[in-house]
Amino acid sequence: MKELVEYIAKSLADKPEAVIVTEEQEEEGLKLTLKVDDGDKGRIIGKQGRIAQAMRTLIRVKAAKAGTKARLEIL
Repeated sequence: MKELVEYIAKSLADKPEAVIVTEEQEEEGLKLTLKVDDGDKGRIIGKQGRIAQAMRTLIRVKAAKAGTKARLEIL
């Protein structure tokens, strides 16, 4: 899942080298943290949060297929 988030974020960002995705296992499931350059936050979140919501939906679907839960945090 980390690779999926990283691929999408780098495709959207003006500074793909600044994209950092970390993965942590928690009690509730998997926590993915996406850090991007301040100038790219608007591109990653999208108008009214649509891109961020789409990324979260993809993560939840992939996690459900794997039998776990996952969430995405954008910093």
